[in-house]
Amino acid sequence: PSSDCVMAEQLCLSDSTCNATYRTLESCALAKTHLLSLDHDSRVRCLNAELDLGSSSLLHCKCHRRMKRQEHCLRIFWTVHSSMTDGYLNLETSPYENSANEEHWKTDYNKLAALVSGKNCSQFAGDATNPCLRATHICNLSKKCFRLRTDYASICTKGAASEDVCDRRKCHRGLRNFFEKVPEDFTKRILFCPCQDEFCGERRRKTIVPDCSFQHNTKPNCLWLLDSCLEDHICKSRLADFQQNCQPVDMSPDGCSLHDHAACLQAYMGMIGTPMTPNYVSNSSVEVSLWCTCENSGNQKEKCDQILGMFESNKCL
Repeated sequence: PSSDCVMAEQLCLSDSTCNATYRTLESCALAKTHLLSLDHDSRVRCLNAELDLGSSSLLHCKCHRRMKRQEHCLRIFWTVHSSMTDGYLNLETSPYENSANEEHWKTDYNKLAALVSGKNCSQFAGDATNPCLRATHICNLSKKCFRLRTDYASICTKGAASEDVCDRRKCHRGLRNFFEKVPEDFTKRILFCPCQDEFCGERRRKTIVPDCSFQHNTKPNCLWLLDSCLEDHICKSRLADFQQNCQPVDMSPDGCSLHDHAACLQAYMGMIGTPMTPNYVSNSSVEVSLWCTCENSGNQKEKCDQILGMFESNKCL
């Protein structure tokens, strides 16, 4: 239990020494959030406070993607590790526990898949050629998958047909809800279904209702996208998780530093529904990208290309 940041915070606050150190770190994190540049003495004070937590369970606590008080937990994590974000792009460590795949989900999926492939299901005739359609039909047989998929689809398509602009924040929340609460066996197959033709590819690309969740009228600069991500505890955490689990390495045969492709795909799914939501770029390829550009980045072009490259040319993905 001490590995959960919410529990670790409670333990720390009940100890006067730990409590004082933690309060110092809170003011350090607050200053960073408001982009106040700390003077040398303050920086040293913040760093020392972090070192003083050495023996506290707060220093090694983690959060879970599916926990109830996730945002609160992540806020604690970044309070304790606020010095790590100096690197801007190198968030170094993920606040999330690596979750083991839960086997009972698989049986649930397989049971429903067997129903779909039953001979009496003539309404699923097109499934054989379109794995994305098949994955959707199987999702529809699971009450939870169907409900949460319908939820985000209706939020994200509101206003799309008329002059109104859709409510992107609500759409993102609906998407995060779907990917956090529906068993991964369903979500992965809907998002990563293997396609042979463009009809299937189009369905896959539209899984996240890109008109609302992904595209703006104009492409913003990728550095602006990163800034808005780092201001949001969930987005910053998902980005750290993505950097840790999808770190590309040229020397490695699979192009991946951790060789754990399931963890990388899970981290990629975690980015959907954040300000840095990625998506497929076309109906005919599995290439993904962010909706942003590096034009007019001036002397920060290299950094901007690096952000875009984490998705566009990442061999891990």
